[in-house]
Amino acid sequence: MAFTREDLRNQLKRREIAPVYVLFGPETQLRDLAAGYIADVCFGEGEVRDFNETTFSLNNEDNLKHALAAAWQLPMMASRRVIRITDVRISASGWRDTIIEDDENVLTSYFAEPSPTSVVIFVADELNGVRKMGKLLRDKTTAVEFVSLNDRDFADWARRQAKDAGVEIDEVSLRQLLSRIGPDVRRLSNEINKLATAASPDKVITPELIDALVPNSRELSNFDLTDHLIAGRKRQALASLRKMLDDGAEPVMLIGLIGANYRQLLAVKDLMARGAERRDVTRAIKAPPQKQESILAAARRTDLSKLSAAIKNVAKTDLAIKTSLGGGGPKAAQMQIEMLVCELALM
Repeated sequence: MAFTREDLRNQLKRREIAPVYVLFGPETQLRDLAAGYIADVCFGEGEVRDFNETTFSLNNEDNLKHALAAAWQLPMMASRRVIRITDVRISASGWRDTIIEDDENVLTSYFAEPSPTSVVIFVADELNGVRKMGKLLRDKTTAVEFVSLNDRDFADWARRQAKDAGVEIDEVSLRQLLSRIGPDVRRLSNEINKLATAASPDKVITPELIDALVPNSRELSNFDLTDHLIAGRKRQALASLRKMLDDGAEPVMLIGLIGANYRQLLAVKDLMARGAERRDVTRAIKAPPQKQESILAAARRTDLSKLSAAIKNVAKTDLAIKTSLGGGGPKAAQMQIEMLVCELALM
């Protein structure tokens, strides 16, 4: 039975608990938090949790059978037992699988008649939906996929994490933080906790604090859009933009990324114009090595005057959106960034 994160949340709010869960997907932080939350819901006030919650890693031989056998043991001073089965891997190639077809009988038998006093939670690192055992786990359990968050959900998650950590973060600082981190909730949580510790005594996360403490792993990650703009590929640029907007990216955040990319190109182009050596030019590029060549190529295709004009256009659009010049709301902001992309592609 396929569930979304929202389905799972609503089910648990109603205190409806399935006998067997399979949690899988690329967003491992949310997956692991969900496993913990399911266990929390399973135990009531005053129940003895330590005796009734056990984890079995499938990296150890025969632990699948041991885990399912433990699920049939009666709980002690609690209404349920929770059996967590980790390191579940069913891959496309079959390499390093920890559940294989030899396990089909024991799994099918348990799924057909699960223990009424236990909740079994499979935590999967890989769960190929085409392989026979992967289909079995998805079809015969409450299977919840944890997909990567889009930019809007990612920002909402960051706001909640900052609030839970007892610190304040304004929208400018939030955009700066998210622009430095890829869609990795685990890393985002770690960085916010680190910033919260360093934010004492004021308990405010500032741009200066982010600059000092958060390594930039996402800067220029959206350089493909800028590359289309530099090359005058209007159709491809608009397609890239619409894809990012459809994925939930905020227009103001995208403008910030485009502006950062153009400023980076301006710095590189200036160094080239002054005859700087290649090692000095590449040192100025704050991007992974695999991105550096495309940035250098884009810089060669344009000139300083166009880059300066583009940065001015980006700043005007940024101001227009923030001040609701030309209309307020998400639709107006989206229209203005689309107009900006069209203008930049024609420069």
